[in-house]
Amino acid sequence: MPLRPVLAAAAGALLITVSVPNSASAATGEFQYRGPLLGSHTLIDPPDEECINIGEATNLLPAQSPRNLTTSTATVFLDFDCDGDTFTVLNPGQTGGLLVKFRSVVFS
Repeated sequence: MPLRPVLAAAAGALLITVSVPNSASAATGEFQYRGPLLGSHTLIDPPDEECINIGEATNLLPAQSPRNLTTSTATVFLDFDCDGDTFTVLNPGQTGGLLVKFRSVVFS
């Protein structure tokens, strides 16, 4: 059997396996919080390892009272873009009180 067709087939198989994207993982469940004007909001099945800025939060008024009803750990940050030294870690099922203020969250 000639070597060239075998190498071409092997290279093609390698390209197919490398080019297939992995499915993105997500936290299963809901992440609930109160907006700055006290409206209730929910993130459903949020993606893991991706910073989510809270759209209702502003520079003057953060979101508050997070409830992590997902299967992942949620880390909420006072600053946008999951930045800064002020953050709170919420394990699955854990609720932060009225004093927990945040503008972004990441799940892991």
